[in-house]
Amino acid sequence: MAGQRRAVTVRRPAPPAPRPVRRLPNPRLTGLGSGLFCAAAMVAWALAVRLLFAGSPTAYGVLFLPVCVLTAVWVRKGDLLIAPVVVPIAFAAGLVPLADGREGFGGRLMSLVTALATEAGWLYAGTLAAGVIATTRRLSLIRHRRRQARGRGGSLRQARG
Repeated sequence: MAGQRRAVTVRRPAPPAPRPVRRLPNPRLTGLGSGLFCAAAMVAWALAVRLLFAGSPTAYGVLFLPVCVLTAVWVRKGDLLIAPVVVPIAFAAGLVPLADGREGFGGRLMSLVTALATEAGWLYAGTLAAGVIATTRRLSLIRHRRRQARGRGGSLRQARG
């Protein structure tokens, strides 16, 4: 037993951890880009609702909510305050194809105003969702900047003084 050798185990470094796979795109839209995205999406939804659901305003309103959420999530940090502004404009733009005006321009305009009045609940809900998401992101950004400022040695007043 005295002449036996012990086996030496060699430890190799662990393989690098795989990167997480992103499931959803993460674009960052400017204020104008988010407005164009939201308006184009709502016009496309309105045309689809007109073809598939016979112009149901409820179906249009239900489809409006995810567009509001995506607009608020995808807008750049510097343009966060624009999300709750462009959402109602896009809602109105999408209602234009759904307006059923058979009596010319006046009839179409009256149908659009009526649709805006009767579907105000969806409009408020989508605007509120975009506003809450944008405000939450903005507050998170402010907290992050304050933590970074503390980590660098304090605020600007301390650096100047």
